[in-house]
Amino acid sequence: MCVFHYLACLSPTVGSVLYHTFMNHEGGEPIYHTLLSLDMVGVCLVNTLGCLPIVYISLMCHPLMRSLALLAYSIISAWGIFCAITARSNYGRLRAFIWQALFRLSLFLFRWLGKGAGSPTSLHLFFTMDMLAVLGGLVNLCRVPERFSPGFFDYWFNSHQIMHVLVICSIIYMHWGMLEDLAWIKTFQCPAME
Repeated sequence: MCVFHYLACLSPTVGSVLYHTFMNHEGGEPIYHTLLSLDMVGVCLVNTLGCLPIVYISLMCHPLMRSLALLAYSIISAWGIFCAITARSNYGRLRAFIWQALFRLSLFLFRWLGKGAGSPTSLHLFFTMDMLAVLGGLVNLCRVPERFSPGFFDYWFNSHQIMHVLVICSIIYMHWGMLEDLAWIKTFQCPAME
């Protein structure tokens, strides 16, 4: 679980750094789309690898359901990666993550209703994680604030920068939530099945 978690925390930065470092190349559209695909793979990996430990811990007392959920989330994530790297618009890239977000929402509801396992203090951290990520995607999609003052936000405080700050905050909340769950799991025992 820890390996998946740390890979999830680091993967978006690797893809994003490569994309932003070389996006001003002179190789044309095919190279740009390859770099953008690397960036999207990093985003997909944080969504995929970051949630697998959450699925595992949330369903640790339900082994069959846990195995099926891990498989289902992996399949949904593979489809999301394909959709994200083949999308031709920001809207299409954001839409690629909807099924993962809905899966996590159902998992959070399962925990909130007391059916799943996990630290009671981590759930709000994971919920905040997803809300920050969605907000970042929407800000980037809507191009706010530069939509209202074209040219004024070219260098500072544009939607792309705001999105990156929100996504980094989202990863921090994911990390805090996982720390809570990992500390909690040390002393937790599943109730005996009747």
